[in-house]
Amino acid sequence: MGNYAEVFRRSIEDPNGFWGEAAEKISWYKKWDKVLDDSNQPFYRWFTGGELNTCYNCLDRHVEGGRGDQAAIIYDSPVTDTKQTISYRELLDQVSRFAGGLKSLGVVKGDTVVIYMPMVPQALVAMLACARLGAVHSVVFGGFAPKELAVRIDDAKPKVMISASCGIEGKKVIPYKPLLDKAIDLAKHKPANCVILKRPQVEAELTPGRDLDWDQLAASAQPAPCEIVKATDPLYILYTSGTTGMPKGIVRDNGGHAVALYWTMSHLYDVNPGDVYWAASDVGWVVGHSYIVYAPLLYGCTTIVFEGKPVGTPDPGAFWRVISEHGVKVLFTAPTAFRAIKREDSQGAYLKKYDISGFQALYLAGERTDPDTYHWASDMLNRPVIDHWWQTETAWSICGNFRGIELLPVKPGSATKPAPGFDVKILSPESQELGPDQPGVVAVKLPLPPACLPTLWHNDERFLQSYLKPFPGYYFTGDEGYHDEDGYVFIMGRVDDVINVAGHRLSTGAMEEVIATHKAVAECAVMGAADDFKGQLPVGLVVLKAGVAQDPEEIRKELVQMVREQIGAIASFKSVAIVPRLPKTRSGKILRGTMRKIADGAQFSVPSTIDDPATLGEIEEALKTIGYAKKK
Repeated sequence: MGNYAEVFRRSIEDPNGFWGEAAEKISWYKKWDKVLDDSNQPFYRWFTGGELNTCYNCLDRHVEGGRGDQAAIIYDSPVTDTKQTISYRELLDQVSRFAGGLKSLGVVKGDTVVIYMPMVPQALVAMLACARLGAVHSVVFGGFAPKELAVRIDDAKPKVMISASCGIEGKKVIPYKPLLDKAIDLAKHKPANCVILKRPQVEAELTPGRDLDWDQLAASAQPAPCEIVKATDPLYILYTSGTTGMPKGIVRDNGGHAVALYWTMSHLYDVNPGDVYWAASDVGWVVGHSYIVYAPLLYGCTTIVFEGKPVGTPDPGAFWRVISEHGVKVLFTAPTAFRAIKREDSQGAYLKKYDISGFQALYLAGERTDPDTYHWASDMLNRPVIDHWWQTETAWSICGNFRGIELLPVKPGSATKPAPGFDVKILSPESQELGPDQPGVVAVKLPLPPACLPTLWHNDERFLQSYLKPFPGYYFTGDEGYHDEDGYVFIMGRVDDVINVAGHRLSTGAMEEVIATHKAVAECAVMGAADDFKGQLPVGLVVLKAGVAQDPEEIRKELVQMVREQIGAIASFKSVAIVPRLPKTRSGKILRGTMRKIADGAQFSVPSTIDDPATLGEIEEALKTIGYAKKK
């Protein structure tokens, strides 16, 4: 433990010393010439001249250091009724063989490989095998629509694709091979080979001459050694949605990424090598890359690969069972998961069935943790509940509560304080720094710390336009927020979630915070709908808790009154629709932008990331009952 303020100050004033020390924990073939290379601003690079291999740091060095028999992965799949433990030694054998298989297909250092996999251990094997060879992997969320996959194939230009016969989402089995075949048909770039993991739930028809069976390829391969790569060489590309519809290929380097992620395991999550760490996410998202795969294995922890849902596989006790059975110390998930559990088991009856005495802390990220969800989780668990805020672009948290340095008092609704290395500022549209309690754009003074994106894949210009040009000298996060007099940061939502009502800029996040405190409300979203008179007006969509007996009309009136009292009449909050559920992406983010278009009667396309397209029809019907969703 230590002093957060002192650690943070040093990280900003002496980044070379701070991150140089952190880098000593990683195994290098050759030490760096420079910790922070600022010779080509604003393209900063970390550990230039250094050489390493990320897979070696995740696997080989733990086996060589005596951890070979420790569990590296615990695979827990309620949807297939499977549990499996893979030791570091076994994982190293699987990865080096599969890397050998890729090598036999001509994959060499610098080549790209697209991975389109469900939540199975082989997804991690594929990623680590690429890292072993110095190949650049790009994981696309399993089950993504063919058109979206094709766009990513054309941008990444993979030599090889790696996929499976199917994925399983709750009770739905999704055949992947037809989606993959269609994507390759649509793409201009044609990969030379596809490696397919056959799962018993679905047969996959292999295309002769192009497709290979995973098990056969691995069985006949010679284990491949680690390739030496530069610290600044790319480890992976991860696509994130862009405002133009063309996804942005976030690039992650090898050196800075390994250093920063290793550092976070002890300083942010306060775990030790050998501890069981669980990020309940998917390998298709950044959380899966950072905290299912790389950080836990770099640090020598046991990571959980969970193929299931927080509710419905089979019940709202799923998370507690996994924590209890596998001795999980720390869980990291999205607030949506906890809202789902809260909705189905608000009294915590399922929690009482399990012994979670070894569980130490809950971390939430991916969207704002509303105070109501924070209090519910905190009261139920009687453990630290930590909201931390980060982005695909950064690979780890921009703001958080650094339990391994000093556990700071929690302020519900705040992601606590900036992470060491992130010099967070609140700016006016004119780039002026704003004082306490003044909302503005959240930006990070350059340079960004290690592991953050150095650029976009083959698109430096778009990197500059998207992130650096809006506020020169700063990284533009795209989020609005403020800090209080104690330096706590409050993220209120994306800049485009700020609505303009008769010239007044109002945060939909602040309104959601009020609505979420109503005893009947399980979940809510507020968006700005177009209004001829005031420009925009807020519209609330509300999901009620199970078993609520109160008259819906009464609830609506109470919510309008609450917002009027706590935000003010200026908000002009009058429209509330009660809906069975909110439309979300598969990673749990609420599709506010799509709902706004529905409310405005504008043309919209069904996002490829949506969990269940039927929710959009439900929203449209509900909005019509309150006078919105009229076709233009």
